[in-house]
Amino acid sequence: MSKEISQKHPPALYLLAATAAGERFSYYGMRALLMLYMTHKVFDQLSGMNFSDKTSGLVYGLFNGLCYLFPFFGGIVADRLIGERRSVTIGGVLIFTGLLILSINNTLMPFITGLTLIAVGNGFFKPTVVAMIGDLYQQGDSRRDSAFTIYYQLFNGAVFLAPIICGAVAAFYGYRAGFMLASVAVVISMVSYWILAPGVLGAVGKEPKAKQRIQNNVEVSPLTKEEKDRISVIFVLLFFVTFFWAGYEQAGSSMTLFTEKYINRNVLGFEIQTPWFQSVNPLLVLLLGFPFSYLWIKLSKIGKNPSTPIKMGIGMIFLGIGFLFMLGAVAQLSGGAPKASMLWLIMAYLFHTIGELMLSPIGLSMVTKLAPAYMVSMFMGVWFLSSFLAHVIGGVIASFIDQLGPGLIFGGVAGFVIVLGFVVFLISGKLLGMMHGRD
Repeated sequence: MSKEISQKHPPALYLLAATAAGERFSYYGMRALLMLYMTHKVFDQLSGMNFSDKTSGLVYGLFNGLCYLFPFFGGIVADRLIGERRSVTIGGVLIFTGLLILSINNTLMPFITGLTLIAVGNGFFKPTVVAMIGDLYQQGDSRRDSAFTIYYQLFNGAVFLAPIICGAVAAFYGYRAGFMLASVAVVISMVSYWILAPGVLGAVGKEPKAKQRIQNNVEVSPLTKEEKDRISVIFVLLFFVTFFWAGYEQAGSSMTLFTEKYINRNVLGFEIQTPWFQSVNPLLVLLLGFPFSYLWIKLSKIGKNPSTPIKMGIGMIFLGIGFLFMLGAVAQLSGGAPKASMLWLIMAYLFHTIGELMLSPIGLSMVTKLAPAYMVSMFMGVWFLSSFLAHVIGGVIASFIDQLGPGLIFGGVAGFVIVLGFVVFLISGKLLGMMHGRD
């Protein structure tokens, strides 16, 4: 295979990225409004739920956590019963239905039902799209990390637009109109997926892995020592990644409330809507994603590509540095400024994004390398458990921002994740050995 051909990615990668883009638009468009929707008064212009900040933080954390818990079960169902392709369809339909119900009115039953359906839909959708990307590449293919970075970057285009568009609609027509708009994105992406998948994906994801094993007369043997070691690495890094996401997801909770109350959002007389700041991170992913993808391929060619644990350790340290900039905003307020400069917030998002690109797509790629081939969707669900735990922890952290103060929250997160990043460095050699060549 020529060098030029070997570096090309299959069209299926871009179809799956586009499908994920519609779902991510809906999720991040809704997420950008969720905290504000819960805390606004019932009868004001935007029609909120009138929850307290503490209740809203806990609900926000629980909901987002469930969006990452259900993929564990969805991955098992896909592997054993329905296959990844059908699982994506079921997930997309459930997410659309949940958003539609959420937009009915601002009473408790549609609120609970809508969020529940969205969370369950994520369970079917999230692990299976990612597992199919892994199926496009053979073990040892140097394009794998690059492919997941490209996938990550492309769907972040939708993530960038979602808070801006849904936030603008919500500002004029109320939060529920923003939820309705988010549901349209799911419909568009799913219709495109249904039309193009048969020709572009071929047999990928069509049958459950269990059925494929029977058809190919493959017996499931007990896990070998190498397979057990690799699975152990997944769980060890999952522990550290949990705390990365607990800090990172403050963007939608404590950092959103801090932005609403304490950041100067005026530029030349124009006030930037708070939800729009959640577009900063995906914009930076768009700008930095391709350079990172190119970097991994370039370093791989010269034998200098850092191992997965090293990349993840660096990612955690960058996240911590980002929160140090948030401490700068707190210090400016303590110095007597009525509002803090938005530059502190933007710098925090920049370092958080670099950390994310060092950790998140690399983690997705790692699971497809280390998990046994017939269990990839299930272990992708296991990997998302870190985000489930992180959202629950992050929600609890956000619920104490009024009680403890933003300085203690941001400073505590910064110090903790930086220390954990250095711990990953210390154990990286051991983890590398347990990966048995799939680093």
